[in-house]
Amino acid sequence: MSTPLPEHPAHLWRTPDPRSSYDVVIVGGGGHGLATAHYLASVHGITNVAVLEKGWLGGGNMARNTTIIRSNYLWDETTALYEYALKLWETLPGELDYDVMFSQRGVLNLAHTLQDVRDSARRVGANRLNGVDSHWLEPEEIAEVCPILNTSPRSRYPVLGATYQPRAGIAKHDHVAWALARSADAHGIDLIQGCEVTGFVTDDGRVTGVETTRGRIHAGRVGLTVAGHSSVLAERAGFRLPVQSHPLQALVSELHEPVHPTVVMSNHVHVYVSQAHKGELVLGAGVDGYNGYGQRGAFHVIERQMAAAVELFPVFARAHVLRTWGGIVDVTPDASPVIGATPLENLFVNCGWGTGGFKATPAAGWAFAHTLATGAPHPLNAPFSLDRFTTGALIDEHGAAAVAH
Repeated sequence: MSTPLPEHPAHLWRTPDPRSSYDVVIVGGGGHGLATAHYLASVHGITNVAVLEKGWLGGGNMARNTTIIRSNYLWDETTALYEYALKLWETLPGELDYDVMFSQRGVLNLAHTLQDVRDSARRVGANRLNGVDSHWLEPEEIAEVCPILNTSPRSRYPVLGATYQPRAGIAKHDHVAWALARSADAHGIDLIQGCEVTGFVTDDGRVTGVETTRGRIHAGRVGLTVAGHSSVLAERAGFRLPVQSHPLQALVSELHEPVHPTVVMSNHVHVYVSQAHKGELVLGAGVDGYNGYGQRGAFHVIERQMAAAVELFPVFARAHVLRTWGGIVDVTPDASPVIGATPLENLFVNCGWGTGGFKATPAAGWAFAHTLATGAPHPLNAPFSLDRFTTGALIDEHGAAAVAH
């Protein structure tokens, strides 16, 4: 039985006093912002913290994702980050005393071409060297894991094999947001909704606070965790981030009996399919090719995604779409995140996750909390600094880790 959602704590609606002063102000009340607040309190003992959210807690990309969790990326730095996240996911329900409905049902990444097979075999080898549970499956083995998948060699997209990570799975995003918010609130952290940051207070290149629609708030350090709009806030602070914002679309069907036992992803046709806890089919595509902040994307992206999904899962041909949505994601040149310092002292950023933000939630919060608490990156997030775009030490996950969800 799932844990019922709690009522709003009273000070979720608090209007900050213009004279308010916090050790840390976190801008963005989504998964990463709330996780950062949780770990600032639970790991570092820092509770004089405010989380500022323009809308409502967990109402941005946290409410518009497809809940997939995995760690089978290619490069060492990325794998370390996501594998740490997966280990935190495995203990998070007990740590937060809240059922986030984490279901380790496994993830299949399909290979449809000879090049897919070669890339996948390379990734399995890299995963194993990094201690990640990763396996190569032949078509007959895939059929045993997911019997409803069309593995016929005569299909439009023949399945030549797949990588399989058994520990991967899904979690319920709203439960994750509320579990983290409850923990932050219990530690005395202020969660302030309806509070947009409109500017930054600076003193000789050092950030000392933020201007908001509810007044000025002073801060020792400020952390930005604003998916899709990080570049907007960076410009308000006077610098540019190497990110582009794109719509990312997905949809769910009406409720069905449980028939889909795992998560299936295909980079070649760029579609992924899972089944939510209540029974909806969850389907998603890649990012739209154009930049934008709209929370709905181009129809042809969804149309092609659905055509591919029906080819792979003929059993779903008569399913009806219940609703579609679009999130806004930040994409960096190397498809890896930025977690660390900015050109302004005391201002730090956590952005650029592309389509990988939800699965990284606990590790991103853990690493960003360390950075905000100490003023320096942890070895886990040190490779993901802004400096890499000038030194050339990129972590290029573009196409390297199957579909980037």
